[in-house]
Amino acid sequence: MPYATLDELIDRYGENLLINLTDRAGSGVVDADVVARALADTDAEIDGYLKLRYTLPLEATPPLIADLALRLAIWKLHVYEPDPKIRADYEDAKRTLKEIAVGTVRLDLAGVEPPGSGGAGVRVTDRERPLSEASLKGFI
Repeated sequence: MPYATLDELIDRYGENLLINLTDRAGSGVVDADVVARALADTDAEIDGYLKLRYTLPLEATPPLIADLALRLAIWKLHVYEPDPKIRADYEDAKRTLKEIAVGTVRLDLAGVEPPGSGGAGVRVTDRERPLSEASLKGFI
């Protein structure tokens, strides 16, 4: 299940922008193949950040991930330099993905269990005390 769809891109950014970004043949319509490739690349990038913290594929797409997918996909569709708003959104999305990867931002999903040591609790070892009541006999 993709994190974002063509319809969501059209809803957020408008059909005219997507036609300008994808219509390389001059047909006047959105090229669905170009969008599908950008969305697949976006999904792969997001999965790369999520794979250490969450079980993939995700059962449901959280709204935060869908938002990040849209921001990354519109960036990937630009052949030339995008406007500053799209650049800022892209950089913010990458920063958020890095925070998810390190655990600063947590998603409400079933996560991957962190590797354990195999122990069940704290283990304490204590050496024999060199100064005890028996060894200090006569000094106390």
